[in-house]
Amino acid sequence: MAEVTRAALEAALAAIIDPKSGRSVLDADLIRGLVIQNGHVGFTVEVAPADARASEPLRLACERSVLAVPGVRSVTAVLTAHSAGSTAGRANPTPAGDAKLALGEIGAVIAVASGKGGVGKSTVAANLALALAAGGQRVGLLDADIYGPSVPRLLGLSGKPRAENEKLIPFEAYGLKTMSIGFLVSDAQAVIWRGPMVVSALTQMLTGTAWGALDILIVDMPPGTGDVQLSLAQRVPLAGAVIVSTPQDLSLIDARRAIAMFEKTAVPLLGLVENMSVFVCPHCHEATPIFGHGGAKAAAHAQGIPFLGEVPLMPLIRETSDAGRPVVATAPASPEAQAFTAIAAALRTQLARGRRAAPKIIQD
Repeated sequence: MAEVTRAALEAALAAIIDPKSGRSVLDADLIRGLVIQNGHVGFTVEVAPADARASEPLRLACERSVLAVPGVRSVTAVLTAHSAGSTAGRANPTPAGDAKLALGEIGAVIAVASGKGGVGKSTVAANLALALAAGGQRVGLLDADIYGPSVPRLLGLSGKPRAENEKLIPFEAYGLKTMSIGFLVSDAQAVIWRGPMVVSALTQMLTGTAWGALDILIVDMPPGTGDVQLSLAQRVPLAGAVIVSTPQDLSLIDARRAIAMFEKTAVPLLGLVENMSVFVCPHCHEATPIFGHGGAKAAAHAQGIPFLGEVPLMPLIRETSDAGRPVVATAPASPEAQAFTAIAAALRTQLARGRRAAPKIIQD
């Protein structure tokens, strides 16, 4: 297979004319973040917000032109909208808060995040999305954990998504529309991508999926606070973030890091959830705080953000998650499901109040 060079890609892009300026997309400085890895190519096409909807044909033309370059195996071309004075014209731009992705008919985009893995974030995200949908809202769920996608297993889904009119058609389960990299790669295949490719793949799933009209899109964020998480926080027009933690101090330290990341990117903090709060014996019903109890609530109060509620450490949640039959959908009257329902109600309250974003930190 022929080696793909940056010069060959730029030559292909130079042939695409921006109808607004009459210049090539390269001369008009619309192409950002061009990356190449093993024949896979990713880049963004940045246009003014007013031109976003009309610029989809331009994005498609760029994508098709690059795909025709010998050696190119796949192309991820993402359309983004920037305001004057944002990242346009910089040689190596860092995504700015006003360079947001255009997401069509999606209402509130909510990130479910954690400072570390292993706290049950994906289980909370899936059941929270289901609880919101059960309340009558049109809800989507994006699995943004490229390296460890869990949503296909949690929802009992498999197979590859079909495409229609250049868009991926999301899978549907229990009233949710969902998309995940797990539908595009096999369980045994490791995703070995650097940050730019991961961000390109995620933004393509966001903008290249036919979500339709949604009231809420829940984004199950990757764990941690690295470059990928920061880029998503800056580029996705988030209505707010929900932080998931377990009660113990070690987990709360990492949760505070996630809170700090969203504060620095001016993303509203909608609240903190304490997962694996207490273990309730299914036989004697005695509650045992295996990981402690109440730590997340105390941390929320100390940080000045809402506490949305607790999820107990119960076998039923684990069993239904492993079986692809989430507890909110299959046992909605159970105490375990009601914990998620209460959190969804608290989240709706915070959205209705319009949580104020933290101020941006500006250095002179």
